[in-house]
This record gives sequence, structure tokens and C-alpha cells, in this order.
Amino acid sequence: ISQWRNLMFLFLFLFVFFFFFFAFVLPETYVFMVQARGIQIRENVKNIGAQVLEQVVRGAYSINGTDYSYDFNESESDAPSTTYLPEGFTYLPSQVCPEKLPSMKGRLEVNMSEISLEEVERSLLEREPTMALGGFWKPKDCLPRWKVAILVPFRNRHEHLPILLRHLVPVLQKQRLQFAFYVIEQGGTEPFNRAMLFNVGYKEAIKDLDWDCLIFHDVDHLMENDRNYYGCTDMPRHFAVKLDKYSYMLPYNEFFGGVSGLMVKQFKRINGFPNAFWGWGGEDDDLWNRVQFANYSVSRPYGDLGRYMSIPHHHRGEAQFLGRYSLLRHSKERQKVDGLNNLNYSPLISRSRLFTNITVSLSRKLAPVADY
Repeated sequence: ISQWRNLMFLFLFLFVFFFFFFAFVLPETYVFMVQARGIQIRENVKNIGAQVLEQVVRGAYSINGTDYSYDFNESESDAPSTTYLPEGFTYLPSQVCPEKLPSMKGRLEVNMSEISLEEVERSLLEREPTMALGGFWKPKDCLPRWKVAILVPFRNRHEHLPILLRHLVPVLQKQRLQFAFYVIEQGGTEPFNRAMLFNVGYKEAIKDLDWDCLIFHDVDHLMENDRNYYGCTDMPRHFAVKLDKYSYMLPYNEFFGGVSGLMVKQFKRINGFPNAFWGWGGEDDDLWNRVQFANYSVSRPYGDLGRYMSIPHHHRGEAQFLGRYSLLRHSKERQKVDGLNNLNYSPLISRSRLFTNITVSLSRKLAPVADY
């Protein structure tokens, strides 16, 4: 009896330990992975059910002695047919750039090998010397359809930034977009505030140019398909739908993280991101809420167009923000008082050939919130 009692205590201890470990200790990234795996299992079960249904239907019905005709293999990867322009297609410099160019081939090779910023700059400028100081570029063979500001929040990811630029700059050039990169770097010792950095990036970017839209881009996300068009069509838009670390599954329907985009006028209308999310997690969910409150609909790429790979981290990630759930419960009330309209900051701006760097030291007093 004592042995059984000891075993029961051991079992109970292990259960409690693993419960708290998975609930509170593991980073939310791994929770998303578990959610994604659950979705994958659910899809597998659904597919098995479809196969069973197919056998039942085939056994019950026949047409002229042949199997019953029914397509049981529909999936979201069956994207609507799209026509890309053929090789050799020509257009005039006075014409607006097409959205579906022959230079957009589809699946990309993703190179995550580390490289210095100097090497990337030399390589990209040899290939395309027309990039202006600050990372500004626009096509010469057609009129850019969209002017796009790429905002990248940043702190201590010096090995990731060159990889992102090496990968993404040629893609945007193939898509014939007018673009510039803004790397918004957080100084100081406060927890990382991704949302406030995006707000700062927007306020500085619009001083340079009348941008059409903004892309909010994590520094460690690399697209796998160059037909994932970064133009301003169908915004608000969530680009990074299928990430490798989530088993290429959307963790939940309201997921809006990684890479997303809004028109400038939309971003202004929703009062930008909230400034109160200090640490990892929650700010994208709040942005999703703000978009919904404004009666916008979020679009996503079809099928495998929204696939991304995540660059491995060589250091400890940012601490989770444990107060995010309380803030999310009050998203609607906070939207009017926390965002672009209560933000104060003092930037230090420098421009290299590939990007504009905006360094800011953030603190809670820079975004005071009145009662609501």
C-alpha cells in the first residue's frame, strides 16, 4: 500500500510540475506550436473521415457501373487560378508596374547562413546600384504601383538583420515596388516594446515620403514565395500565415503576428499599435482587435504563398508580458487613448545604404494614458 501511495504522490507531483511548466514556463511560441500540432491532428482526422465517407459513397452509388464521381481532395492549398505575365513580356516606363510579373517565380531558396552587413551591402549594390541612402529604391522600367515602408523592430539581432536584407531586398525589387527599410532600434533597459517601435517607425517614415502602406516585419521572418506580394492590395493583410516553427499551421484564427500590413490611412484611423505592451506577446492580438473595431477585414495569401521560415535564435528571447490579457480585455476602451496620439519620443536617426536606423530609448512615461 505504501508503494502505491508513493507512486500516486509521484504521479501527482509530475502532473502538477508539467502542468505549470507548460502553462507558465514555456514561452508562448511553444504553446503556439502545440496549438498548431493540434490543428494538424484535427485536419488529419478530418481527412481520414473524408476517406471513410468516400468509401461509403463509392460503395453505395455507381453511375453506369463506374465509381461515383466526387472530389474528396479539396484543400486550402488549391489557390484560385492566377495569371502571371510570360517571360519576355515588355512594358513601358510610363506604365504602372504590373502586380504579377514574370520575375516573380514562386518558391524561393531560403539561405540562413550568417553574413556581415558590409558583405550584404556590397553584394546588393553591385547587383542594383540605384538604391539611395536610407534604403530607398524604386523601379526605372515602370511606374511603381505602391510606395511601401518596411518597418522592422530591432534589438540585439545583429546576426538576423543582414540575412533579412539579403533575402527580402531582391524580392521587393522583383515585385517592382517603391520601398524603403526602417529599422527601429530600442535602446535602454526597459523590456522590448515591439508595438511602440512600430508607432515610432510610422511617425518617422511619413516624414520622408507619402507612403501608401506599411509592412510590420519581424527581423527573423523569411518568406518562401516571392509571389507573396508586398503591395498594398487587400489590406489589412496578414502575410506570414504559415511559419515553420508552428508546423506551417495558423495557431489561431485571430493570429496577426510575424508580418502584417495596413494602409497608412487605416493605421491612422485605428490609432496605430497600443504602447502599453512591455515584453513579448499580445500587441498583435490588440492590433487585430483594433482592425475589427474599425470594421476592416483581414486578408491572407492563399495556399502556400504565405509560408515563412524563422531564423534560429542564438540568444535568450525577450521576456513575456504577463499583463497582456488584462489589457486585451479593454482593447476597445484603450484604443482611443493609447497609440499614435499619446506617444512621445526623441529619436536618433542615421542612414546607411540599405536602411534608415531610428534608435529610441523607450519608457512608460513616454506614452501616458488618461483615464478611460
